[in-house]
Amino acid sequence: MSKASRVYPTDLLGLSRLAIDGTLRLTDLIEIMHHNITAGPGIFGTPEPGATSGITGLVYNAVRAVTGLVGTEIDTILTPLIPMLGDGRPTPERDAVLSALNGVIGDYLAATHNPLAITMRFRRKGEPLTLETPALGAAIPHPSRKLVVLVHGLCMSDRQWTRKGHNHGTALARDLGYTPIDLHYNGGLHISTNGRAFAALIEDLLDQWPVPLEEFSIVAHSLGGLVARSAYHYGAAAGYRWPRRLGRLIFLGTPHHGALLERVGNWVDFILEQNPCTSPFARLGKIRSAGITDLRYGNLLDEDWEGRDRFDHSGDLRRPVPLPANVQCCAIAGTTERQHAGLSCGLPGDGLVSVSSALGRHHEPGRSLAIADTRQWIGYGMNHLDLLNRPAVYRKILHWLTGN
Repeated sequence: MSKASRVYPTDLLGLSRLAIDGTLRLTDLIEIMHHNITAGPGIFGTPEPGATSGITGLVYNAVRAVTGLVGTEIDTILTPLIPMLGDGRPTPERDAVLSALNGVIGDYLAATHNPLAITMRFRRKGEPLTLETPALGAAIPHPSRKLVVLVHGLCMSDRQWTRKGHNHGTALARDLGYTPIDLHYNGGLHISTNGRAFAALIEDLLDQWPVPLEEFSIVAHSLGGLVARSAYHYGAAAGYRWPRRLGRLIFLGTPHHGALLERVGNWVDFILEQNPCTSPFARLGKIRSAGITDLRYGNLLDEDWEGRDRFDHSGDLRRPVPLPANVQCCAIAGTTERQHAGLSCGLPGDGLVSVSSALGRHHEPGRSLAIADTRQWIGYGMNHLDLLNRPAVYRKILHWLTGN
């Protein structure tokens, strides 16, 4: 069996659990829809709560019982085999699939202890790093005094920093002598959950770095920029040393004030819930992860979501978090517009993130981010993923990292 087609034991176990869970949830959804339709409350009425009864109810309960029994048997058979068979070496294709899955339902995978859930760690060329000085020295033969950490976006992996033959981290190592380190994480978790974990990991990384550091910077794409901002907040609050050592924080297409697609998704949920015949389908929309719903307005803190139903149709309730005053923060926005129209024009975004959100602008002055005009840049004729490989984007990163 080739590397690309290998199925790892934990993958098989994780997928089987996911299939069982999906069957149970779909059974619930169909039963609720069945109940709502037979209750006949009208187009915009509210059905009486409860499940189906009689023979119909027995059928649905039987489906649940058999499904649960099958899931238990699969776990019993596969779990003892995992230590014996081993997981082997992950491939880029497997990483891409797992990262997409974690982005969409990663919080659920983590909460159910599914082996498909990604554990946050630093990696280099796809290989996990042990944050101990001897191990780092062995994994990185010539560590530099200049370190750059790259943080990927939602539904992506650290390997996907390489696009069309270009990798910003590899290029920075070649041109400026940086050692690039990649963060690999579960994008489906709350941004603040990832922020806290990232803050602690950076502190360990810098404490164990094999040589004295002179420069430390972060380059973050999309959701990764929000995770980095959250990490700085929690790192400073915890008294970590690394926030005082961070020199530059460069955002590539980061939705500082949220993404329109998630706000549209929230409206669709709201509309579906108004009709008892379609309300069960709103549950499908509510499968999406905490990481995605945090993108509605750009939540960075625990307080932005704790004690709230994250699927409620509500306004922007997040607590404003300013950019760190002692760090040079730079932002790049992409626009599909090919004509250079200037910063003041209402440009279309990169297909996922608006120009205003990527540059930290907000109609409420208290929410706008203080990014100097000289540290803002718009890439014309670029979509969200083009920010990973376009030469003009890399030249701008070089420009900022060299202090020009």
